Amino acid sequence: MNYDMQKLIEILSGICPDVDFENEKSLIDDGLIESLDIVSIVNEIMGEFDVEIYVDDLMPENFNSAEDMMNLIRKKQA
Repeated sequence: MNYDMQKLIEILSGICPDVDFENEKSLIDDGLIESLDIVSIVNEIMGEFDVEIYVDDLMPENFNSAEDMMNLIRKKQA
């Protein structure tokens, strides 16, 4: 696991400690994270990774897994 993914997992685990972010692939679809969690996650991601995440980015396919979130971060960093 690279440093960025490790940092993301730390952020996610701090917000939702009961979720297995390393293995879960349907965070939104299975209701494991809620809208308030997503607001916290987005704020942390923007601060930690120096990216802007807009309302248009707040789609389940960008937040269903840590991998999806990392893909969004990488797109925003490009």
